[in-house]
Amino acid sequence: MDTGSDERSSTSTAFFLWLACVVGLFGLQRFYLGRTWSGLLYLFTFGLLGVGQLVDLVRLRQMVQDENLQREAFRALAEKRALASGRHRRPLLAAPDRSAPHAAEGEESLRMKLLAAAAARQGRLSVTEGVMATGKPFAAVEAELDAMAKSGYVGISNDPETGIVVYTFGELMR
Repeated sequence: MDTGSDERSSTSTAFFLWLACVVGLFGLQRFYLGRTWSGLLYLFTFGLLGVGQLVDLVRLRQMVQDENLQREAFRALAEKRALASGRHRRPLLAAPDRSAPHAAEGEESLRMKLLAAAAARQGRLSVTEGVMATGKPFAAVEAELDAMAKSGYVGISNDPETGIVVYTFGELMR
């Protein structure tokens, strides 16, 4: 699986590569979908004597969807690890990301309440403190803090004494 790629696999490309079996190149669709070992098996066994090629023809759309889901999951995991390690940071007052859709007015209100709560706590805020400050449910506060962390506005760390996850607002820390 090519996990470094930000592109999604295309069903039409996979079908085109499947058609390469007509000229004796069996299993190219499997290489394209990151299944190297089965691609080699297909290449050296003439697509499992053609039976594997026919099975892939029926399953190709699902195989492409599965590969795209795996890539998305890997990308999300890598992004979460980068956030947790603090390697993904952007200043709190950086220019907004024009490619992202604008936040709903309710989300901006929640964001402003969370910023005020963090400012009152020297730039550090736990989910529980955010819930207490905003009156919103835990899931909503955590989702908003995670979204802020994902966009680079907030860092994520653990309190050295309690181990609680703490969201750090770098520009608000004193």
